[in-house]
This record gives sequence, C-alpha cells and structure tokens, in this order.
Amino acid sequence: MNVIARSYEIYKRTDSGLITTTRKIKEKRDEVKRIIIAGIKASRYIRTNRDPTVQSLMELFRTDREIAGANYGYLSKTLNDNGSPTDNGFRLLIEDIKESAKVTRDVSVSEVADLSILREAHRELGITVK
Repeated sequence: MNVIARSYEIYKRTDSGLITTTRKIKEKRDEVKRIIIAGIKASRYIRTNRDPTVQSLMELFRTDREIAGANYGYLSKTLNDNGSPTDNGFRLLIEDIKESAKVTRDVSVSEVADLSILREAHRELGITVK
C-alpha cells in the first residue's frame, strides 16, 4: 500500500488530554497539576526513547516489532513536548462535539477548558510556550 497522507501531517487535532470536573480542579488542584506534569514527562520520554517505547507497545498490544515500530512512528509525531493543545485542534474537537450534541451556538475554548493549571505545570517544568 502507498501512503497518500497522514492525518498528523494535515492537522493537529486534540484527541487526548485531561478531563476532570470543576469540583476536582477546585478541591484537588495540586493533584490535577501533578497528572499534567506526568503526562508531559511521559510524552517527552516517548519521543526521546524509541526502543523501550516500541518494546512497551509490543507488550501492550501483543504485536511484533515492525507493527509496534510503525505505531511508534505515528505516536511520536502526534505528541508534543509541552502538553499544549493546538488552537486549531481544539476548535476541531469543539466542532465535532457540537455536531454530535446538536449544539448550534458558538462555543469558546474558555467555556470548555481551563489551561491555567497547564501554565502552572509549564512554569514548574521551566517550559516556555509562545
């Protein structure tokens, strides 16, 4: 088969992230931040440690090295080093959810996301984001 296009080359969609309640953010903000920091560190590890990550993928999905390596190739390109969603990716996600929930009004990112804890995590890790 010939590859025509790869989705991560066309657009960066926000398919993963941390979902929690407003209550959890208020009551256990530190815990939420530690989870975000762990996610950022995991993404960085995956992107810089191919062989052990491929081995983990082989074990997790019970597959061979070739398929795990191909999965790693995709996975490593979809992760970033700071855990920040792209604006375009967030918009695509919001539009998809609006469509499935039959919502017609505009929904801003600030209505559905609190990125303040991510910014705190960035400061703790010494990450500068443009």
